[in-house]
Amino acid sequence: MKIAVIGTGYVGLVTGTCLAETGNDVICVDIVEEKVNKMKNGELPIYEPGLDVLFDRNIEQNRLKFTTNLAEAIEDAQIIFLALPTPPGGDGRADLSYVLGAAKDIASLVKDYKVVVTKSTVPVGTADKVKAVFKENTLVEVDVVSNPEFLREGVAVDDFMKPDRVVVGTRSENAKKLMEELYAPYVRSGNPIIFMDERSSELTKYAANSFLATKITFMNEVANLCELVGADVDMVRKGVGSDDRIGKRFLFPGIGYGGSCFPKDVQALALSSEEYNYDFRILKAVMDVNQSQKLKIVEKMMNYYKGDVKGKKFALWGLAFKPETDDIREAPALYIIDELIKAGAEIVAYDPEGMENVRKLKGDALAFADNQYQALEGADALIIATEWQVFRNPDFKQMEEKLKAKVVFDGRNLYDLHRMIDLGFYYNSIGRAEVNTKQA
Repeated sequence: MKIAVIGTGYVGLVTGTCLAETGNDVICVDIVEEKVNKMKNGELPIYEPGLDVLFDRNIEQNRLKFTTNLAEAIEDAQIIFLALPTPPGGDGRADLSYVLGAAKDIASLVKDYKVVVTKSTVPVGTADKVKAVFKENTLVEVDVVSNPEFLREGVAVDDFMKPDRVVVGTRSENAKKLMEELYAPYVRSGNPIIFMDERSSELTKYAANSFLATKITFMNEVANLCELVGADVDMVRKGVGSDDRIGKRFLFPGIGYGGSCFPKDVQALALSSEEYNYDFRILKAVMDVNQSQKLKIVEKMMNYYKGDVKGKKFALWGLAFKPETDDIREAPALYIIDELIKAGAEIVAYDPEGMENVRKLKGDALAFADNQYQALEGADALIIATEWQVFRNPDFKQMEEKLKAKVVFDGRNLYDLHRMIDLGFYYNSIGRAEVNTKQA
């Protein structure tokens, strides 16, 4: 099948590459010529485990191409995916200008029947708006389909190649047949392709992400309560997660969710609900709690240092919003950095993939280390903000030698409390007892 993917951001690039992997001819379109040229030369603009192998293979076998020429890309395409950004606008609502602008451009170029698929996360009713654009700007028959993505950064290739479900919003039998044919290779194990109307499909994506964000936030609230009543959130999590009605996933407490999806999607669903005069109260609470949770570690540090961190030097392990990605959008680490620098502290950070993106954003506001142990040199304490595997079993002896004081503030609960007691560290995590072997 011949496919065009408009937009080569995270979703577009993963989608295009994975579609090429099952034998489709895919052309990806981007307006940035420099980026397109780099991709033509085999340079990936994002970090995503496993994507590089598929990317290289499909370029080499001429199934994956890149261009800035929209007309060239869509001329022979049977299906056109819109994988464009929908950032929050000034009022917090999803900005559809990229999606609707691309639809108008495509409408002026189409010469035969096409299926146009909104892959971007969009508010309810967007498919209707895209349909209206085609109706106003072309006489060619075009079916508009909603096909939300459920890709998790860090495991996006597996999520696309082996999805637990594929959601397709369309009432067109022609479009349904093409989408079913396209996705058949990915659901051979029996996972469903769920067909529904376009509005239900659009709401499914927002509802799924908002529910997961709510689940994370609820557990963070439980963790905060655990600290007050003397309970251990790890024990509570295991007890709650063993109930198969609830499940074990997304119950790990920490310093809040970030990234490109949850913050934006929760906010967009809450705001779009207001357009229908519905007050989605639980989502407002989720956003409020998550914002304060990002600074939970700073609150703990201020208590420990009696409100004064001026002149202190802190090592920071983790910058990306989650492990196995270089994405720093809405990362809790950024909020921690801002608060501590504002309070007069110095920060030396290390992240396996996210440092260059933070350097571009923050410049010389903080220092960066070549490895996790270099960051510890002469630091008053270590802060852990991202649960990279490389941080889970560190050389504690080297940590002790390099840190000025054996103090760790862990926003991801990586270490066993008893072990930290035995090692003689002051260790403060989320929802668990404070290991207070030494005072500042």
